Amino acid sequence: MNKPKNPLLSVFTVYAICFFFRFIEYFFIQTDRSFWGEAFIHKLAGIVVLCVTVKVFSLRAQEIGFIKRDIIKRILQGLVFGFAVFTVAYGVEFALVASRGGQPALQLYVSSYDVDGNIGNQTGLLFFAICIFGNIINVVMEEGVFRGLFQKLLEQKYKFITSAIIGSVLFGVWHVIAPIRQFTEGGSLGGMLANIAMLISTSAIVGFQFAIMTKMTGSLYMAMDAHFVNNAIVNMLHMVSDTGVDELMFVRISIAQMFSVVVVLIVYTMKNPTSAHQADNVHFPFSHS
Repeated sequence: MNKPKNPLLSVFTVYAICFFFRFIEYFFIQTDRSFWGEAFIHKLAGIVVLCVTVKVFSLRAQEIGFIKRDIIKRILQGLVFGFAVFTVAYGVEFALVASRGGQPALQLYVSSYDVDGNIGNQTGLLFFAICIFGNIINVVMEEGVFRGLFQKLLEQKYKFITSAIIGSVLFGVWHVIAPIRQFTEGGSLGGMLANIAMLISTSAIVGFQFAIMTKMTGSLYMAMDAHFVNNAIVNMLHMVSDTGVDELMFVRISIAQMFSVVVVLIVYTMKNPTSAHQADNVHFPFSHS
């Protein structure tokens, strides 16, 4: 590896380039408002940036977490863990809607996430395929950049926790683009600030959780698939009642994220791995080993 002279500056430079592509797509191309329903172009650009940066620093894919060993096991761990925490979250939401006199039920269809709630209702197989493929691109780019590349570069100078916090804060800021766009289109300043505060805090916490998952497993794949479930299930599985659709979506997401963060932190605190070898020996809940 060609160690960067200033790891933080290198991270900020890559981040600025990726954010520039994100800005262009959200404000000008607006793929998420098109037939595709997904803002995926800047994610593809981010994957290209990731590959170029890896080459510049003479890194290998394995060095930033794309490890082939135990890949199926890690993928299954991420999927099972993600579905488990959302099972709890949907159960709580179901009970809350029922307690308010609603008639809750689950429906499967594809929608696009918006800061004010999901929009659209598509049931064709093509839209499910687009949603799944778009979310795969999303997690490969975001986990590869934030938990893979950034963590590797920052740990050349900082300890794991410090590096994870820096990457997680950047991941939180990464999500401010949607409420900013909404404000420029006539939204309220208060609404924008509230959404920005909520998105930065929740995304940073979840990003920190994914960093710990990556540390404990020694690869990106468990975090990648937990991240995939976190995003895809919001787009495809909806709580409907006689009073509306996904009215308590934010509550559901918050419960799932906080529950998963608590579980991950408890396991990490108990095991506290200090090397990739030790991390690989940590048996995470829902492990098949």
